[in-house]
Order: sequence, then C-alpha cells, then structure tokens
Amino acid sequence: MVFTTMTEVWLQPNRRALWTTLLTFAAIGLIALVASWWCEAMILRIVCGIVALLAALMVGASTVELRRPRIAYQDGHVLFNLRGSAPAAVPAEVVEAFFLGQGPAHLPTIRTEPPECVNLVARLSEKAPEWAKTDVKPALGAWCEGYVTIRGTWCEPLTGEVIRRLNRRLREIREAAHAPVEEAS
Repeated sequence: MVFTTMTEVWLQPNRRALWTTLLTFAAIGLIALVASWWCEAMILRIVCGIVALLAALMVGASTVELRRPRIAYQDGHVLFNLRGSAPAAVPAEVVEAFFLGQGPAHLPTIRTEPPECVNLVARLSEKAPEWAKTDVKPALGAWCEGYVTIRGTWCEPLTGEVIRRLNRRLREIREAAHAPVEEAS
C-alpha cells in the first residue's frame, strides 16, 4: 500500500522508555569501544568490538521506534504500529471507537503475579471480518475478535483526555468522509 499524504500522529510511543533504552545501549557501546582500545589481548578486543556493534544496532532500533507512532492516520487509514514491520493500515470506517482497558503489562517480573497496566483498546467493526485478527508483537499489544489492544507500557501515558482526543479525531475523519462534496461553480 502506497501512502501519498503526510502521516498524522495520533498516539506516540513511550518516549521515556525508548530514550532510556537508547542511552543505556549508547553508554554500553561507548564503554565497549573504549575497552577495545585499551585491551591488549586480541580476543578481548574482538569481544568488546562485537558488544559495541550490538549496542549500536540497539541504538539504531530504538531511534527507529522513537519515530514510529503507535497509532497514526494517513490516506483514510488508521495505522497501528504493533508489528515491528509495516503498520497495519485499517480503513478508518472500520475503526468504531477507542476506550481504556486493563491487562498484563508483559514485563519481566520477580513477583509471582504479572504486573498490570492501563491499555488502549480500539473496537473494529464486525462488518469487516478481515480485520478481526492480525498478528502483532505480544509485548506491544494484542489483536483478536475485532479488538486491537495497545499495551500502555509502550505508548504515551493513557488518560481520559487521550481517549477523548482519539475518538474526536476519528469522528471528524468519518464525518468528513461522508460529507457531500461541494461542486465547483
């Protein structure tokens, strides 16, 4: 699918977590690089060089994720970035509403019960069964039975105002799509 207009960001990723990841791996890479210069043993230099390279790859991946919104809008489609590859482009008329939910955070824990987080849920129309289920990264969310769940851990803080903003913008787009086109005189 080729998009022609500019992307409108609706929901940002969790920038704090991504910046923390980026800076942590940048520091690890820098330390490994400096250590590779100081080490005299060739094997240690190679190991440090590999660690620096892997850290650079993680910095690059974090930079890419910083620029990818969790939800965006473009050319009549709501874009859900939950796969790590191209976003799922759902026609705007298929997306019915956004609301808050709660579920597992999918974070590592030492506690016996998994931590919970506030999630964003998008309800999709039952009239579009082709969008009922799509594969996504489980850490980022879930997509089944016509509901797209975005884990709050990996997006901007979810509040009532965020939900109102999303639903207001969705309503504006849907109304604009159904508005009669004025003829030029």
